[in-house]
Amino acid sequence: MIQLTVDQLNLVSNTFSFTIGALAITTVFFFLQRREVAPRYRLVVTILGLVTMIAAYSYFRLLEKWTQAFTVVNGVAQSTGLLYDDSYRYADWLLAVPLLLVCYVLSLDLPQKQVRSRSIIFALLAVDMIVTGYPGQVATTTDARLFWWAASMLPYALIILQFYVGLAPAIRRQPAQVRSLVVNARTLTVLIWCFYPVVYVLPLLDIGGTNAFIGIQIGYAVADIVAKAGYGLILYAVVMKKSQLAEQAMLPPPDAQLRPVRTNAGFGEVAAE
Repeated sequence: MIQLTVDQLNLVSNTFSFTIGALAITTVFFFLQRREVAPRYRLVVTILGLVTMIAAYSYFRLLEKWTQAFTVVNGVAQSTGLLYDDSYRYADWLLAVPLLLVCYVLSLDLPQKQVRSRSIIFALLAVDMIVTGYPGQVATTTDARLFWWAASMLPYALIILQFYVGLAPAIRRQPAQVRSLVVNARTLTVLIWCFYPVVYVLPLLDIGGTNAFIGIQIGYAVADIVAKAGYGLILYAVVMKKSQLAEQAMLPPPDAQLRPVRTNAGFGEVAAE
């Protein structure tokens, strides 16, 4: 049975509340900005908004479970006897992670056949990683946890391989103005995802106790904010910049000479060739 102090109880509650707020605000931003990008990129921004909305709902339910499992009586934190179940995280990841990877593929402007094939590969690997990870999370023996950790690390490694090998040519072909953002999104994803397998193996290293439990709850929340809201904002910056570049390409240069032309509605001006 986990024994918490009032400060620890409030720290996790406040962290979950902050996470809900950060993800909800990001969701509103994505949906409001959807029409500010070119039509071809609106699907990307819509999916990003759905991902952060799903994550915000997940943390709302986690906060609800947390407050049901622990309470403060006469200034002392006590367990209510109800189990704190954080399996909502896996449900969130099962939906969100494949969608985030698909957004990355869509932002690269690949040919349609490659978009379909890369998206399917990423989605299948992500689902495999999460589905095989959950049995180890709830396993009660070291051997079972180690087995499922190894099973989930295989698709994880293949996702990294796709990022750095499979998509490398497409990333190199990105416009110079957005290439660094695309690379940053990839790097952020890889770095922040390293937190999850490390936390997964902590029980195998006999690292536990109340402080570890609290650290995991807070660490997951911070990682989810960065991996969804932070990553999403970088991808939004990518598609917004590409939309601006496309719009600029359709406009005449600012120093172009305008010449009058006669149309059915009267006279107009166009840029001289």
